[in-house]
Amino acid sequence: PAVFSYRAGGCSGGDSSYNHAMGKAPSANFTTSDFPRNVYLVGLMGAGKTSVGRVLARRLNKTFYDSDHEIERRTGVKIPVIFEIEGEDGFRLREAAILRELTSLHDVVVATGGGAILRPENREVLKQNGVVVYLRASLDDLLQRTRHDRNRPLLRTPNPRAKLEELFDQRDPLYREIAAVIVDTGTQSLTTLAGRLEQRLHEHAAALAKESASASAAH
Repeated sequence: PAVFSYRAGGCSGGDSSYNHAMGKAPSANFTTSDFPRNVYLVGLMGAGKTSVGRVLARRLNKTFYDSDHEIERRTGVKIPVIFEIEGEDGFRLREAAILRELTSLHDVVVATGGGAILRPENREVLKQNGVVVYLRASLDDLLQRTRHDRNRPLLRTPNPRAKLEELFDQRDPLYREIAAVIVDTGTQSLTTLAGRLEQRLHEHAAALAKESASASAAH
């Protein structure tokens, strides 16, 4: 997968769904038909999925969803409350149901929860219904971005850095397994990152089209 970098300005807040139909159109050399109908952002908590997702959706004239925000909107409570009442297993069941619904939509950019890829069925439904982008950040950046966020139940621990290291070791191979594009965070603005990601998605779609045409010609 392709790898490039950016510096995230933040990764939280906003509406559970965000319609960018009146937002910025794709760049002049691209058309919306060049892009996959759906883009799914995966990565650890604090990687910038929501921030990048909003900007990217606006550029592509797609609708933005955050799966965690959808769960909160529908249940009427914050995720830590769900963890407290139903446990992580209960939350993961709700998450899987939301992902099945969101991946059935067209022309969306979806920011997924950090642990969404733990269930094989979630990885499969993401892979089958759009292009998966893995936003990968350093542990220092993740710790900095999440240190004041009280909506991260897995980080309610005396040693958040150790927990993040554990989560990275567990999840990084799963993110890589399904990602068509890998984004290393670090040096670019959100706007620059979204522009490069837009271009990379165009290139990815063009490569798939060429591959399909070659396969058809071979027959």
